[in-house]
Amino acid sequence: MVRSLEGLPPLVLAAECDQLKERLASVARGAAFLLHGGDCAETFADTTADSIRGKFRTLLQMAVVLTYAASVPVVKVGRMAGQFGKPRSASTEVRDGVELPVYRGDAVNGIEFTPADRTPDPRRLLEAYHYSSATLNQCRALASGGYADLRQVHAWNQDFVAGSPAGQRYEQLADEIDRAIAFMHACGADPEETRAVEFYSSHEALLLDYEQALTRTDPRTRRAYDLSAHLLWIGERTRATGGAHVEFARRIRNPVAVKIGPAASVQDVLALIGALDPDREPGRLTLISRMGAGRVRQALPPLVEAVAASGAVVVWVCDPMHGNTVEAASGHKTRYFNDVLDEVAGFFEVHRALGTHPGGIHIEFTGDDVTECIGGGHYIAESDLRQRYETACDPRLNRSQSLDLAFRVAGMYRHRFSGERDA
Repeated sequence: MVRSLEGLPPLVLAAECDQLKERLASVARGAAFLLHGGDCAETFADTTADSIRGKFRTLLQMAVVLTYAASVPVVKVGRMAGQFGKPRSASTEVRDGVELPVYRGDAVNGIEFTPADRTPDPRRLLEAYHYSSATLNQCRALASGGYADLRQVHAWNQDFVAGSPAGQRYEQLADEIDRAIAFMHACGADPEETRAVEFYSSHEALLLDYEQALTRTDPRTRRAYDLSAHLLWIGERTRATGGAHVEFARRIRNPVAVKIGPAASVQDVLALIGALDPDREPGRLTLISRMGAGRVRQALPPLVEAVAASGAVVVWVCDPMHGNTVEAASGHKTRYFNDVLDEVAGFFEVHRALGTHPGGIHIEFTGDDVTECIGGGHYIAESDLRQRYETACDPRLNRSQSLDLAFRVAGMYRHRFSGERDA
């Protein structure tokens, strides 16, 4: 399978990776904001036109809220078109006395609890490539084919505005955007940026056989790029500086990111910078903090201070999802929306106190009306979890909760250098 992958066309272009690095350099310098999000674990079965469109639409809506309400350019990166592998804390699981390998994502094995499904199958790597290609093709068409035109801001919202407080608030913002666009047209302006968007793909570089097979030498630069995605990240479990994942990432020219948990020391983070960004290249390295709402205000400041003192120009991003996972009484893994908000608030407070830039958010969401996280303006109760709990791995924000979060983050960004708090 690896040899077959090596003979297939790349999924993205090296020049696109370089362009994203330029955009991320703007974020690192404090001139833009990164919106990084999508599915926890993509599945082959859910790689459908409607599912892809729903996630893309939600990302667009969040970006519109952040751009207009926070008055900041937004770099849009999807956890899409390759998030088919998942790290797990245990190698097996037991149900009713039966022990089988744990589900590691559709690129490795199947989610059904049967020996056939849970047996790793290398042919799945090839399937992951083809499903990633299909996802990218649709996202590119949506980004440039008129769907992302800002004159569509109302159309993106028609199906759920009436039943969602976040949707109603978004509709008011859409009215303001309509008036702004009408004013620009009346003045003779028709900026290209209102008709299409730049969209970039990302996933965790977990399955190194897959990543290496899609790594190619670019004839322009004679440097290696992993052309399975524009941005690759390294997870909290695989970020050891002497480990295979960091060694792989240091040899590619893509922008790369690393998840940083509460156990990370100053020495750990500085060692990662030394390995992955030795030339101190703005836009090359993104540090994604995933501390948990109860720890972010204590664990993050010494890391941010040390990185700033080192002279590295990195993008700091908040992942408020992974440190806030709990188990409900029903046995469902879930997250409380208020914990997600609180971690983002703590992230902004830390950067405001240190005079550094809170560069973005990294979230798991879906465009569907799922009931996986508790809370939000359109309230999901713990008793609602069983209604539409559809994730293949971790709980995701639904569309209404994602928009709610975007409005809250926009308020935090506006007030980031003042003593005010978002209402």
